[in-house]
Amino acid sequence: MTSGDPSRLPLFPLGTVLFPGVLLPLHVFEERYRRMIRDLLDEDQDRRDLGIVAIREGREVGAARLPALHQVGCVARLRRVDPYADGRFDIVCMGTSRFRLTGDGLDTSLPYLRARTELLDEPPGEAPGPAAVTVRALFDTYREALGGDTNMTGGTDADDVPDDPRQLSYLVAATVVLDLADRQRLLEAPDTTSRLRAETRLLRRETALVAQLPSLPGVELARVPASPN
Repeated sequence: MTSGDPSRLPLFPLGTVLFPGVLLPLHVFEERYRRMIRDLLDEDQDRRDLGIVAIREGREVGAARLPALHQVGCVARLRRVDPYADGRFDIVCMGTSRFRLTGDGLDTSLPYLRARTELLDEPPGEAPGPAAVTVRALFDTYREALGGDTNMTGGTDADDVPDDPRQLSYLVAATVVLDLADRQRLLEAPDTTSRLRAETRLLRRETALVAQLPSLPGVELARVPASPN
């Protein structure tokens, strides 16, 4: 989707998971990713897409081995770019849709990785409505257990929690304090109902854990995903 080959998506491997509809701020300082942003800025605005994909092992992919990356990631549209005089960038991306890496391997012809991908459908599943009602109630309870500090769950006000089951499923996946493995499983869920049912179990688990803690010193570390580039 850049550098003359629209069939290949530029990849930004990270130690975090991005979900559709979620904003992701990044500070870009490594040269290969500076090059990626410069290439994207040469494209039309509706073609400035990159793929955020979680690293399966280690902090950096290094030799560009496909097994080092999770197979499912999220397409991110470049929404804002603030350049520095020394070539660094502060950027903000918006997750748009899920993708799966195909079996063609990684393209290493440029300083950054590219790959052929296939977009994944978003089936609702068998009963997203009732599942969403349950998750909404559990999410409210979880936030209350955190002392009512909405910043600890991504700055989401109660009135901003969506009713749409798919949107709700991604908001909860992005804002509840979970480890990368749990987030990745939620991203890979086959449908909205499956994701909501998984979140029902996770919210009950996390709310019980929060209730047992005398304080929450590490919660705010999850407010903004960090870039390891």
